[in-house]
Amino acid sequence: MVHHIVMWNFKPEITDEQKPELKSAMKENLSKLVGQVPGLLSVEFVPQPISSSTHEIALVTTLEKAEDIAVYAKHPAHVHVADTYVRPYVCQRACLDFE
Repeated sequence: MVHHIVMWNFKPEITDEQKPELKSAMKENLSKLVGQVPGLLSVEFVPQPISSSTHEIALVTTLEKAEDIAVYAKHPAHVHVADTYVRPYVCQRACLDFE
């Protein structure tokens, strides 16, 4: 199994009032990718990290094998969710993949 962790901060123009709704939409739509993207076993969205964190939100996914990360990245369902619910609102992306 492979774990793919991505962390972001919201763009400066995103207000605190907007964040709960955006987080909810991210969680809902990213979670729906399980069963749509081959090799994607689980999705956990982290909307409230503890105060020592360097990023505001995170996504922790589990995939069957390392090659599935590339499949996930290019899959049309993932691209749609990322382009609609995530990328327009975030910046300072960090990623870590490990077995």
